[in-house]
Amino acid sequence: MPARLAFAPSFILCFAALLPAGRAEEIQPPAAEAARPKLGLVLSGGGARGLAHVGVLKVLERERVPADLITGTSMGAIIGGLYASGMSAADLERELLLVSWDRVFAGRVERQQLSQRRKEEDFEFSPVIEFGMRDGELRAPQSTLSSRGLEILLRRYTRPVRQVRNFDQLPTPFRAIATDMETGAQVVLDDGDLALAMRSSMSVPGVFAPTEMVVDLAPVDTPPGGRADAPAKTAEERILGDGGLVNNLPIDVARGMGAQSVIAVNVGTPLAPRKTLSSLVGVTAQMINILTEQNVQRSIASLGEQDLLITPLLGELTSGDFDKVRELIAQGERAAEELLPQLRRFAVPPEAYAQWQLARRQRDAQGTRLAAIRFEGSELTNPAVMVRQLQSKPGQTFDAERAERDAQHLASSGDYERVDYHVEPQADGSGDALVYTLEDKPWGPNYFRVGIDLSTDMAGDSFFNLRVSHNRHWLTPSGTEWRNQLSIGHDPRLFSELYQPLQLGKGSDWFVSGWGEVGRRNIPLYEDGADRPLLLLNRSAATLGLDLGQPWAELGEVRLGLVRQDWRIASRMQVAPEIDAVLRQHWREYGLRLLAVVDQLDFANFPQRGYRLSAELTSGKQSNGKDVRDASFTRTELQANGVMSWGAHTLNLYGRTLDARQSPDSTQGPYTLGGFQQLSGYKKDQLSGDTLVFGRATYYLRLRDKPVLTRGFFVGGSLEIGNAWRRSQKFALEDLRPAGSVFLGADTGLGPLYLALGYAPGTGGGTAVYLFIGRP
Repeated sequence: MPARLAFAPSFILCFAALLPAGRAEEIQPPAAEAARPKLGLVLSGGGARGLAHVGVLKVLERERVPADLITGTSMGAIIGGLYASGMSAADLERELLLVSWDRVFAGRVERQQLSQRRKEEDFEFSPVIEFGMRDGELRAPQSTLSSRGLEILLRRYTRPVRQVRNFDQLPTPFRAIATDMETGAQVVLDDGDLALAMRSSMSVPGVFAPTEMVVDLAPVDTPPGGRADAPAKTAEERILGDGGLVNNLPIDVARGMGAQSVIAVNVGTPLAPRKTLSSLVGVTAQMINILTEQNVQRSIASLGEQDLLITPLLGELTSGDFDKVRELIAQGERAAEELLPQLRRFAVPPEAYAQWQLARRQRDAQGTRLAAIRFEGSELTNPAVMVRQLQSKPGQTFDAERAERDAQHLASSGDYERVDYHVEPQADGSGDALVYTLEDKPWGPNYFRVGIDLSTDMAGDSFFNLRVSHNRHWLTPSGTEWRNQLSIGHDPRLFSELYQPLQLGKGSDWFVSGWGEVGRRNIPLYEDGADRPLLLLNRSAATLGLDLGQPWAELGEVRLGLVRQDWRIASRMQVAPEIDAVLRQHWREYGLRLLAVVDQLDFANFPQRGYRLSAELTSGKQSNGKDVRDASFTRTELQANGVMSWGAHTLNLYGRTLDARQSPDSTQGPYTLGGFQQLSGYKKDQLSGDTLVFGRATYYLRLRDKPVLTRGFFVGGSLEIGNAWRRSQKFALEDLRPAGSVFLGADTGLGPLYLALGYAPGTGGGTAVYLFIGRP
């Protein structure tokens, strides 16, 4: 259709020359259409401020202003590239309003989609702060946000043009601008993978990690289709960063593509005032803004009378305000409407605009049958062992939604900084292959997390623990993992586990786990009704276990295994020798343990939706080598947690019950209640026994403030009820004890932070003030 339009005027003139003079005048084409200059649309970078481009596009469409080519940088490259792919302004607005930007930029896949192995550490260690070790040196993430969600989003939006490699063949010719992070040179992306090109242009330093991409380097002034005398392109692998560092408003690139007139939209972040320059972050951001603003002013100075500059008045809207999509689009629309007289000189008649829109209509490529599935890019992992867990299979017709789910599954392993996919022909001509591109985390494969427990009840009882977690992934090509946890302080502990997937057959995901733990803790013993301990015991224990298990996809897992534990009890207080002899004991037990967990909470701390269920049954023999020899025992523990939210309001329901049928003299346990949200108002571990029942209903409101390194502030309260009995035969509902709390909390990078007031009426209870970070 565009070719026919281009040749129509010359054809008509030739035909008219054969007609009488009067008839020739009647057939002359409209002068305005014949003389319309080629129009280039130039969209600047600016983070979330770039969403204002969509408002400008809405006005251009309403006023019938067609763009013959588009150039863009950073967010301008994303909006411009999507528009060039055939999406309309209405399509862009609809899709962007549906996006949950917090999830798009999340550092990892949503917690519900993780394997139970990745979820279980969240209760001990915050997932916010992770660092690693490679080649003998400590390393940290290269960026503060993950671009993985953005890449999957771009892949979804560009699905209809996924087979277009030359950006001149898009519905509207397009160029994205990036920066070579090794040389500082401008890189004009004019072919290859459109989604990756847009993402590369938006590699904001310190926010998104740069991309590695093989690019064909071409002169920036080469018009669509090239020139006969143009230098040959050279393909080189480059590390690409945000294009705003070198050319945030790429007017010159548009002119090099043949644009005779330009509509440039500048949404760049202005220089910050003095009050923001008192921190390292503020100064660094200002340095980037200065570099960007300098090249923007040079671009603006190149505009002539035939061009138009649109600058939306975005005020205090920042590059991070992705939650204000509607407001940003409205500001872009308003800025374009204020320049309607100037815009209308670029308009075309309705018939010509309808033909332009028809030529831009997205046409999805015909479905292709997959001949193979391949993995590229990873040097530390062996993703081929996970192919049986993917939904996409050789022989199927390519399905982008399936491929997207598989990319999420691969990302949920926690091994990759980027996971992307594309379809390409097999080298042997046997068909097309679905290729997953995986970029290993630069700070792996040894991953560390750190946690701190600091607690005080404002009455003299305080403690601390420093906790460190180490995970070594991919010890072997089959996926062997080694996990270690160390606690130093009030409750010293060392835990180690070796985890081996079995790969017994097609579709099998069984595993075997060997683990061991040593630890020590102090146990206060209270007389019923007293709020001061009679004795303080020290319990040291060593445990060994061997489990056979199976993951239930992202739901949870089940384990069945052997467990052996030895523990010693001794008094921490001065007592009479005869009493000390009675208290000093050495016990051991061995048995069979069944553990099943289903975990669908969205967060381990302050969850806002989801549920978690766990059931543990252990049965075997106990002995103290003296009075008790090989006595049978059975312990059953059930826990249930359900969470629901309405906007910023959350209701969290939790219940726990435990019953231990064991020798009356057994010192296993004891199983305790007391402390914040475990019957608040009672002392920690004040109530103990072999049978325990506890329930809690917690309400909290998420506040709007979001300080650094936290998920947010929460204010709320809890109602609690429960008790512990020495034996299950003594259980009685009338013995249940009520308690409650009010609190201000935050989910921080080191764990949950609480300032709380607890109260428990009745014997042994009272009022307590709690301040702690980490586990209560």
